Amino acid sequence: MSLDADVLKVLADPLRAQILQLLAGEALCTCHLVEETGAKQTNVSNHLKVLREAGFVDTEPCGRFTYYRLRPDALRRIADSLHELADRADSDARRPC
Repeated sequence: MSLDADVLKVLADPLRAQILQLLAGEALCTCHLVEETGAKQTNVSNHLKVLREAGFVDTEPCGRFTYYRLRPDALRRIADSLHELADRADSDARRPC
């Protein structure tokens, strides 16, 4: 996963960031996330769809509920991209005028 504006937009939304924080601790269903965030069910579901399509969460059917689980590999790829960017920024390189 490359570091691009679309990925950063997905992560920058406050509710999505809160959902990711909650899913870091355990798999949760939509009703748990509604309870924890105080957001409406449709809002949580829409954000979960964005996170799923971006590859940050996986779904796990359980009866009539769907549990969402954070994908640490996706976050590690973003962290690696940021780390590489920081390493490049440590350089004293300068383009001549």
